[in-house]
Amino acid sequence: MQELERMKDKNPQQLRRELQNSNKSDLNLRRGVIGLSLVGIAAMTAVTLFQTGVLKHLPDPPIDGFDSDKVNSSDTAYALGVPDGALSLASLAANIPLAAFGGENRASDAPLIPLAAAAKATVEAAVAGWYFYQMPSKEKAWCGYCIVGAMTNWGIAALTLIEAKKAWKSLKG
Repeated sequence: MQELERMKDKNPQQLRRELQNSNKSDLNLRRGVIGLSLVGIAAMTAVTLFQTGVLKHLPDPPIDGFDSDKVNSSDTAYALGVPDGALSLASLAANIPLAAFGGENRASDAPLIPLAAAAKATVEAAVAGWYFYQMPSKEKAWCGYCIVGAMTNWGIAALTLIEAKKAWKSLKG
């Protein structure tokens, strides 16, 4: 709670200046998280539209082994009671406010935020790895949209871990 109180003490003008203009490395990493999240959202939007019947077919690259319709219609894709594309879409969207929260020094001002973002991203990267494994082993097909989604999750995890390391040191120091 103290972290949120400290963050509220920062005036909106200062926060806006930092978010829009600072070239600090942590903010650049967070901008990378936002960019990768938007790329993943684009891929998972197509998957979600297909999985919910809005689209009837997902185009694939003209490469043997790609069958996005098969992968995204699998039992695995619906095993949680909701299409996995919709879950991934929501999760990727949640990265954006997490990355935008706080100013340029949040690793020291609010270290629990980058630690939470990194924990979330690391779990999602592991889940993306499991889904990635499922494509060739269980479904015997690849999904280009899913590959993009997995790669964005892995990139997001890598970017968040850098700031989380600084936040961890700040908490311990």
